[in-house]
Amino acid sequence: MSDSVSWSLRHLPRQTGQLAVVTGANSGIGLETTRGLAALGATVVMACRDLDKGRSAAADVRQSLPGAALDVRELDLADLASVRAFADTFADGAPVDRLINNAGVMAVPERRETADGFEMQFGTNALGHFALTGLLLPRVLAAPASRVVWLSSIAHRDGRLDFDDLQSRRSYDPQRAYRQSKLADLVLSIEMQRRLSARGADTVSVAAHPGIAATELAEDMLADMPVRAALAGLLIGRLAMPAWRGALPSLVAAAGHDAQPGSYIGPDGFREMRGDPAPAEIAPQALGPEAGRRLWEACERLTGVEMLG
Repeated sequence: MSDSVSWSLRHLPRQTGQLAVVTGANSGIGLETTRGLAALGATVVMACRDLDKGRSAAADVRQSLPGAALDVRELDLADLASVRAFADTFADGAPVDRLINNAGVMAVPERRETADGFEMQFGTNALGHFALTGLLLPRVLAAPASRVVWLSSIAHRDGRLDFDDLQSRRSYDPQRAYRQSKLADLVLSIEMQRRLSARGADTVSVAAHPGIAATELAEDMLADMPVRAALAGLLIGRLAMPAWRGALPSLVAAAGHDAQPGSYIGPDGFREMRGDPAPAEIAPQALGPEAGRRLWEACERLTGVEMLG
């Protein structure tokens, strides 16, 4: 039995009969989140950009959990047509109990654009997930006590939303763009809860972050920079938790007994880099209602998806 399965079964309630959607489910935090939810009895839709990698990941989960209820479907968050096509696969009206907005790209060295002309990190991490959430929202609201989980990062603390240049067209710095996208995810989570509460909905929006975990995200970021990759490897080797531990905040957010509306969960250790799941620090710039409103409206305008207006 894997560590993530063992921890989940000891600490979290059963999810039998629940349908969960996990983006980026083929590796890292997404894979371990999938494994934990499947162990708890949920049916997990594994939303993956690469179907072959998704099927391989599903086989890996089934090795540790024979009989796991998994459904691999294609989703490229950097292409709104793909997001819409994925959402259309839920046209049968089945309620979605858990939506985990996990997938992401990190610190792309040179400015690149999505299929729709958005800066790659903001377009994938924030806009892609906003569009997906909006398109699936009727299915999410149809499930009692459903949850939407947004993956942020400790990097959000140093982030700033540049409403005059959300797409980093005037100037591009990979880390600055990443911090902005992860701040945006947290702001959207909090703003979504404001809007859900105003409607009296019992759906909960909550955010989580993995601390520092050893995943393919950092490896991919440094693939073309061997010297930095070697140095980062030494640092990650000393500080990083295994992926299954990095997934625990996501699992608690998705399946814990008492998910507080608008809350944020991360590791409880030094500067939230590692440890057990606990309430995490939210930077002041993530809390302002005006920033939440402006970002929400910008996301609606850019994606063409309106949600909780």
